[in-house]
Amino acid sequence: MVDAAKISVSTPFYAYLSRLRWIKRWGLKRNAHDENVMEHSWEVAVIAHTLALIKNRYYGGNLDANAVAAAALYHDITEVITGDLPTPIKYHSEAINVAYKQIEKQAEKELLKLLPSELQADFETLILHDAMPEEHVRIIKAADKISAYLKCQAEMKAGNTEFETAAQELAETIAGYRQPEVVFFMQAFAPSCGLTLDGLMRT
Repeated sequence: MVDAAKISVSTPFYAYLSRLRWIKRWGLKRNAHDENVMEHSWEVAVIAHTLALIKNRYYGGNLDANAVAAAALYHDITEVITGDLPTPIKYHSEAINVAYKQIEKQAEKELLKLLPSELQADFETLILHDAMPEEHVRIIKAADKISAYLKCQAEMKAGNTEFETAAQELAETIAGYRQPEVVFFMQAFAPSCGLTLDGLMRT
């Protein structure tokens, strides 16, 4: 039984997290299917988890795949404060990019402070990007780009040409990572994501 005397604080941390479902991604584009940050975070987490396992089983890695997945779930948590800044704006200029990264870092710290002090150390490597192992960050970034690429493919399959350029740029970015686990994922898993339900049932 939990000692009620130890529950001395009330925090809005998870109330903030629950609002990720209301934050829409791809705000500058016409979307055939809207995507929110909460569902995107789940997809990035499962992709990152798979990338970590692929690296471990096939390429001599020694990653904690569960820790990678947990960190990926929180990778866009700051957007409950900042909102989703579209990539073309984020990278429009060096000054905007630097300023936004500073805002993200401050938002990370503010969200971490919402947690009870006894839990903050446990969440540091989930919320503070600078505290994450470098290899975890690499895997999560790749998973984030793969998720975005799959979104673009789904939009184009729905007849939405708004996403053609983004899909091409993301494909080039993903190829440029030269991470064997990423190549494996894109060859083994990505192609079937474009199948219809009937097509999947026949595989």
